[in-house]
Amino acid sequence: MKRIKIHPFWLVVLLLCTRQAVAQQQGNLSESSIDTSRQKALQSIVNKYEYVNISGYIQPQFQLGETQGQRSFNGGDFPAGVESRFSVRRGRLRIDYAHFDEQKRPTVLFVFQFDGTERGMQTRDFWGRYYEHKFDLLHITAGLFARPFGFEVNYGSGDRESPERGRMSQLLMRTERDLGAMLTVEPRNPAHPLRFLKIDAGLFNGPGLASVSDYDGHKDFISRLTIKPQLLTKSGVQLTGSVSGYWGGIGQYTNEIYRMNGPADAPAFVVDGTVVVPGAIAPRRYYGADVQLRIPNRKGRTELRAEYIQGTQTATKASTETPGIVPNPVSAPTASPLYVRQFNGAYFYYLQHLGSEKHQFVAKYDWYDPNTQVAGKQIDGKFAWADIRYNTLGLGYLYYANSNLKLVVWYDIPVNETTSLPGFETDVPDNLLTIRTQYRF
Repeated sequence: MKRIKIHPFWLVVLLLCTRQAVAQQQGNLSESSIDTSRQKALQSIVNKYEYVNISGYIQPQFQLGETQGQRSFNGGDFPAGVESRFSVRRGRLRIDYAHFDEQKRPTVLFVFQFDGTERGMQTRDFWGRYYEHKFDLLHITAGLFARPFGFEVNYGSGDRESPERGRMSQLLMRTERDLGAMLTVEPRNPAHPLRFLKIDAGLFNGPGLASVSDYDGHKDFISRLTIKPQLLTKSGVQLTGSVSGYWGGIGQYTNEIYRMNGPADAPAFVVDGTVVVPGAIAPRRYYGADVQLRIPNRKGRTELRAEYIQGTQTATKASTETPGIVPNPVSAPTASPLYVRQFNGAYFYYLQHLGSEKHQFVAKYDWYDPNTQVAGKQIDGKFAWADIRYNTLGLGYLYYANSNLKLVVWYDIPVNETTSLPGFETDVPDNLLTIRTQYRF
């Protein structure tokens, strides 16, 4: 059957006519009923022609912290003097366009998504994808999209059970996305012997959305090998997982770069006096593995997830987040020089439906040690908050009212290691309660 294309102008006209016809036929129907009929008309067009889809969600929430002005990786730090707040954590609108050939195979996919909150608007996805059909094996993605590293970074915020990604994911890959191009090997023929594998490999600028543009000529290489869900038992137990690698760096524009050195009982940052050669790169090297086990129950399921990442991160003294600007004290005297740290971290999820798919309990434990070469009382005034290890326990209850509405009640308990750094001699009171509703269409 030949596919019919509809120009966007005529699509709008058709929707308006549909709304008018519904109003005339129903007479005294409420405005909400008319809107519902319009949505159904639009959905019928989308289903018929299969190449346009509009979706989105909004996440209004209330948060209550333990102290005023506390630091938080659950929606950002609280302002001074504030311990409670209402906010819109995310407000996403996404448009997908897909073109199919006569055999109903996808040839091109285009995605545009932006995020709007009370803090402003920002592009989140803006990419295109081409599918080859000679071998039905490859597709190429280019633009602004999620980095192909690990499970949590690629798990959508609208689907994720916890309100936020872990501290480690947020610091190493802020906003998860970057500009680049990626080749994916993923057999689409069900009879292909490697149909259970997916391989992503791409080159990216590096700074991601933390920067408005790339600030060095170096490109980061990211790759992920995924084993798709494998059925382990006849009862439906499934296992999936992946391994990931990140080989990148930051342009080293100055000799002032600090590395950990010194004896084991007195580690310290020491200036590396090596003369910088043109094109020198301070390292960003991450290695990770993740696994997900899903066990069906009579009603709902039990799910276990785990992910571990370790490597080398170059950032600044105050933060292990990848800098959004060139940290070059020579051209910008107020900028911080580069600091190189060894890190590791992990998270573990336990998810359980409570007698129904509408009710779900979630427990999450994660840790992030941004500097594995120093610990505890060794962390004194020569170091910074960025060198402190945190362990976080999160407990949550989710209620799925329907496919369009989700309620989340979540309590985070972050625990920092005891140090000699002023202000962190004991655990800082920074527990956080989050109550969130998610409206989705």
